[in-house]
Amino acid sequence: MNILGIDLGTTAIKAVVFGPKGDIIASAVREHQLFTPQPHVVELEPDTYWDAFCSALRELFGSGKAVPASVRALAISSQGETLIPVDEGGKPLRRAIVWLDDRAGGEAKEIEAKFTARRSYEVTGQPDIVPGWPAPKILWLGKNEPEVFRRTRKFLLLADWFIQRLTGIACTDVSLSSSSLMMDIRKKVWWGEMLAFLGIGPEKLPELRESGVIAGPVTAAAAKETGLAPETTVVTGAMDQVAGMVGAGNIRPGIVSETTGGALALCVTLDEPRTDAVHRLPCQCHAVPGKYLLLPWCQTGGMMLRWFRDAFSCGSYDDMTAEAARVPPGSGGVVVLPHLAGAGSPEFDPAARGVFSGISLQTGRPHFIRAILESVAFMLKRNLEVLEGMGLAVGEIRSLGGGARSPLWNQIKADVTGKPIVTMKHDEAACLGAAILAGTATGIFPSIETAVETMSTPGKTYAPAPANLQVYGECYAKYIALSGKLKGAGHEPGPDGGPGKRGAP
Repeated sequence: MNILGIDLGTTAIKAVVFGPKGDIIASAVREHQLFTPQPHVVELEPDTYWDAFCSALRELFGSGKAVPASVRALAISSQGETLIPVDEGGKPLRRAIVWLDDRAGGEAKEIEAKFTARRSYEVTGQPDIVPGWPAPKILWLGKNEPEVFRRTRKFLLLADWFIQRLTGIACTDVSLSSSSLMMDIRKKVWWGEMLAFLGIGPEKLPELRESGVIAGPVTAAAAKETGLAPETTVVTGAMDQVAGMVGAGNIRPGIVSETTGGALALCVTLDEPRTDAVHRLPCQCHAVPGKYLLLPWCQTGGMMLRWFRDAFSCGSYDDMTAEAARVPPGSGGVVVLPHLAGAGSPEFDPAARGVFSGISLQTGRPHFIRAILESVAFMLKRNLEVLEGMGLAVGEIRSLGGGARSPLWNQIKADVTGKPIVTMKHDEAACLGAAILAGTATGIFPSIETAVETMSTPGKTYAPAPANLQVYGECYAKYIALSGKLKGAGHEPGPDGGPGKRGAP
């Protein structure tokens, strides 16, 4: 029996069929374009997501490598915070409001004035009240689209809507709903006071369930649309970063997984929830029942490299890293602050902006490229220091995302942090994590630990090079000093004059 893992990304949907030992049987990807008609507005027709999903499945099953009847179960890894209001029949009442949408700045301020960021942090685990969270979006809908608000039977997140369309059941998982600003992460119930302020009751939201539990079977109608076999079991999945943790084997304390995609995000497993008034790191429910995680994030990770590539016509990423490899560690004295959209954890400075420092007549394009790679490694090290300062053990780092495909970048991260960097055998950790949850829920594996041991296979380990530790120690000190000198420079207000929103990891 095989397992299907789905990843509902911001600009693409991935579908991967895994065998019971974690081998990839077949995969397909479909991209889609977001609708951005004006500043602060980011939307997409829900059917665009669904059509991309169905198209990916047609390719996947049409390849002949996998057949619908072989898929015993599926689960979904999903972007967080994308909101879809649906009517009594489950039909969307408007476009999905994507997590990047930050029009609800005024509503976020209203929520903070009512509850304070400190109280909200203690209840929901989210240290900041920002426009992208579903709670401000619902408040905005009530004011600006009252007819949609009145007709809404359920406010669903993207994965919730998929589960409902596949099974007819409206349920969500606690990891995905942790960033809704509407859930008490300790009690794992909807936060009644917040719902009352938004003007809704718990009946307007899907049923809260743990990750990795059976939602229901695929209906005959959904099977006809998707090509899935009727009665295929649908299992609750997880937020994409959390599903990636599971796929990388990060299910117990002592392991940190980091994802370098457009942003940089770290995930560390906890045995119990923890909020910290000093560092204010997001705390969320894990996909493993009973466990939690801290989620430090930085808005700009690989996005900085992409910006440089596009702005200066550098060719492919492989071309760029080949250039960077010609430059010794330290980039000839060039130090970069990669904060193109504000600084994330642990500084949380929305006014910060990018900087290139230490440029000389000897500086060439390879120096700039390597300095960008090193700057993301410095952000990683800074966050590891915070975690260790909180008493959390960091033994090794599991590296995910597009950045993990670069041997040079992996080695730089190892040399800068002084920690071994471990890549995974398969790139699609989020899809694999979803498949692990589906396989465990349906009895293919007796436990999530057994499923991870069986399906999640490490790839290559990059050990720190002792010869580079001193030079990177000096470069890191320059990075920290430069960050301190420029804190608060270049402020650019967000919507309604407030601070720019958090970039989701």
